[in-house]
Amino acid sequence: MNQKAQVSRSATMAKVRNKDTTAEITVRKALHKRGVRFRLHRRDLPGTPDIVLPRYKLAIFVHGCFWHQHKGCRRATVPQTNTDFWQQKFMRNLSRDAKAEQELVTAGWKVVVIWECELRSSTTLDTILDSLFGP
Repeated sequence: MNQKAQVSRSATMAKVRNKDTTAEITVRKALHKRGVRFRLHRRDLPGTPDIVLPRYKLAIFVHGCFWHQHKGCRRATVPQTNTDFWQQKFMRNLSRDAKAEQELVTAGWKVVVIWECELRSSTTLDTILDSLFGP
């Protein structure tokens, strides 16, 4: 890969947020509306969960379907250029996700993953939150 292509990819990747994404903010607003209080991005927990509810010992990850390759989702595609790079990247992401989830469960935490595509419909998010906290 030439240096120009590498710089271009780095600049593009730098624009990708890992905190305060639109999906994450949507979940936070829904939780706040229900009166549920939470902490954000606790670095002392494996995987630095997006939302942490210590009272319920619950860690919530809000995953983007593309970056975390949501099975069966139309957004979980692999770019047609530089396919090897992307497949390796996605495999590292999935491996890291599984390791963090396992470490949290071993430590006694409940782990919930909310996918970006599930937030397209507010009823889906409400259903997920109802299953966690009741209506």
